Amino acid sequence: MIRNDALDRLPVRHAVPELLTALEERGTAVLAAPPGTGKTTLVPLALAGLIGDGPRRRVLVAEPRRMAVRAAARRMAWLLGQEVGGAVGFSVRGERRTGPATRVEVVTTGVLLQRLQRDPELPGVDVVLLDECHERHLDADTAMAFLVDVRATVRPDLFLIAASATGDTGAWADLLTVLDSTGPAPVVRATGEGHGCRVLFAAPPPGVRPAHGTRVDPALLRHVAATVRLALERHEGDLLCFLPGTGEIARTAGMLADLDAEVLQLHGRAPAAVQDAVLKGRGPGDARRVVLTTSVAESSLTVPGVRIVVDSGLAREPRTDHARGLGSLATVPVSAAVATQRAGRAGREGFGTVYRCWSEIDDARQARFPSPEIRVADLTAFALRAACWGDPEAAGLALLDSPPAGAMAAARSVLTAIGAVGEDGRVSERGVRMSRIGVHPRLARALLDGAPEVGARRAAEVVALLSEEPPRVYGDDLAAAWRAARRGGDGYGARWKSEARRLERSAAEADPGSGTGAGTGAGAARGDGGGASGGAGRADDAVAGLVTALAFPERVARAREGSGFLMVSGTGAALAEGSALREASWLAVAVADRTAQNATARVRLAAVVDEDVARAAAGHLLSSGEEVRWEDGDLVARSVSRLGAVELAVRPLREDADPGLVRAALLDGLGREGLGLLRWSREASELRQRLGFLHRVLGAPWPDVADGPLLDRAEEWLEPELSRARRRADLGRLDAGQALGRLLPWATGEAARLDELAPERIEVPSGSRIRVDYGGEQPVLAVKLQEMFGLAETPRVAGVPVLVHLLSPAGRPAAVTADLASFWRSGYPSVRAELRGRYPKHPWPEDPGAAEPTRHTSARLRRG
Repeated sequence: MIRNDALDRLPVRHAVPELLTALEERGTAVLAAPPGTGKTTLVPLALAGLIGDGPRRRVLVAEPRRMAVRAAARRMAWLLGQEVGGAVGFSVRGERRTGPATRVEVVTTGVLLQRLQRDPELPGVDVVLLDECHERHLDADTAMAFLVDVRATVRPDLFLIAASATGDTGAWADLLTVLDSTGPAPVVRATGEGHGCRVLFAAPPPGVRPAHGTRVDPALLRHVAATVRLALERHEGDLLCFLPGTGEIARTAGMLADLDAEVLQLHGRAPAAVQDAVLKGRGPGDARRVVLTTSVAESSLTVPGVRIVVDSGLAREPRTDHARGLGSLATVPVSAAVATQRAGRAGREGFGTVYRCWSEIDDARQARFPSPEIRVADLTAFALRAACWGDPEAAGLALLDSPPAGAMAAARSVLTAIGAVGEDGRVSERGVRMSRIGVHPRLARALLDGAPEVGARRAAEVVALLSEEPPRVYGDDLAAAWRAARRGGDGYGARWKSEARRLERSAAEADPGSGTGAGTGAGAARGDGGGASGGAGRADDAVAGLVTALAFPERVARAREGSGFLMVSGTGAALAEGSALREASWLAVAVADRTAQNATARVRLAAVVDEDVARAAAGHLLSSGEEVRWEDGDLVARSVSRLGAVELAVRPLREDADPGLVRAALLDGLGREGLGLLRWSREASELRQRLGFLHRVLGAPWPDVADGPLLDRAEEWLEPELSRARRRADLGRLDAGQALGRLLPWATGEAARLDELAPERIEVPSGSRIRVDYGGEQPVLAVKLQEMFGLAETPRVAGVPVLVHLLSPAGRPAAVTADLASFWRSGYPSVRAELRGRYPKHPWPEDPGAAEPTRHTSARLRRG
């Protein structure tokens, strides 16, 4: 029997007529409904004609999480007075509960994508409601893009609804404009926020450090636990506490172990029994409940009995290092939209209270919406879906945010390497099969190529381990985790077995002869003949290593001397203290993360392999050849066989290294350490300074002799000596002055004017020839003052007056001038007064312009 009393309490019911009208008139709509108003449960029932008097339709509701799928289906079935599998059913990966009478089917966005790619027309489906669009998950964005394309081309009768609790409804309305030239899709707004709630701020004490990577300051968790206790004392009802991850949930649960309440841990990996118990609610006489949860409870879930929400203010988001092919999780402050979603959990069944564990100042600084996953995630699976859809560049897809070019390039590189797409980016037949398996393309490759080697069942079991990382308590040895999962006894083991069976069926459906050479190569390298029979004799460790290496060839790693490992991608890797894998020579790394501040990745899960498997799995990275480079101040020449960044065999080269490589390495050394590697005599350095002066003053054809331009023109002035050099010492014997002479403008005849324009020496009135220093911005002539008597005009070079440093008889600076005439008039009298006292034996005439220049004392002058 339909529970009309419960339906009537849902505020969204008032918006249903407007929504139905919008769909009939335009075919698309954006539904904006605050948390707790019933958009996930009442609206699909109304669309399907299961309540009210509307026509019967078949409705697909897409949710971002499996837990939300089950909860929404269960809630809708309850409202109809039925069991799940009747008028309301659900489908998630590996589990489906529907029947002939099913009118509303709740699916994950991943399942919806699989159906769209198998049959874009979605036969029998009349309405698709994409729920929680504001969360901006990549699968949801992709599904909407595909649905827009489907409606525009083959299913103009398909109704589309983008449902959002807190998102930018205008952006979604504009996105759907492509389906209707009359303007943006209509936005239907539901009023009311359930029963409402009061928001209180509980800022943490001073000194709490911001989250870093996946590390959360224990002081913040202690503050969250204290806030939970305070809230329980002050308010009635059960409590829902949001934390960023399972680790923080477990630590906070430990702090609350003495509570007079039942403490439950709710997250995506929680056993189904725990999830069901949380969503079922407590019975009469049961203790109050404290549910510690991750973001899985943010939307599409009603946790019965909850009147209090404590929000840590943190969430986990994926980050991808596309250059290294490594992913990680970042702990970030929640956006305002997420905070609103979380707060809405408190007012689902009655007026509630929300404690936010941050300050009002920080609240005002929050980002409006969460980061779209397409901007930060690994796009390999997305790129394969786009290629299967016929748009490898994703340029024609209706996306709110375009995929970053760098991430797409990295994704296409992976897809090309595993044979999913060709060099032109178009999907191959193999790529189509990969896309239908329902796992990451890397794992699909491992399943397709591993099954002929080790058997479909064993390959599927390992891939199932890789598709959902085992609990940390299983350890970091993948083979040991495999054995633990087989023993079962926990929620993970049950899910793993179900997924392994599904993958085994997928492997059996694939054509074993269609794989690339990767699988055959692995079997051939081991000499066991490959195939299912060949894999039967392999130990678990060898099977786990082979399948993992096929999935992540760039993460095959060899032990380094000393400690740690080096992946063939070039990234260092470190195991935890006490790991049983530390004695391995080679590893295939399944799970690793690297923060931006660390050069080395932390290995979370890996399997032992040998060098033959490493070579076979990462064969596309196998290379050999000469390597000549500048290292530690000299030339190093070697013949190297390498697997990516890992050197397999090295042989020093003597005089037989490739001359071109040697020349390039020597130029690199000059660029790193400077032209000081050459032999610079005094004359060579002075020539460089003179040429530099002429280039500054006159420009072309006089050459620029700074380091950069000289290196750019190395072939003009360092040859043929550079091509004959084989090591650093040979550069030290190269006469830089002689080489520089090759850059003089001989062709124009200007080279002959070098001594005229920038002479090495200038003759002064005393007859001395004084060297000019061209090392500064202005040429400098350092000469004894008395040798300049009688000279009224300052000497010039290339039209530039020299800067005259007038020296005392002892050679010490007495004055500096670029205008001798002015100096004789105004500066000389004071200098004369000072110097004649210090040097009385030297002539100091009152009129220097009429005096005879000299290098000698007065007595010497008198002697003639």
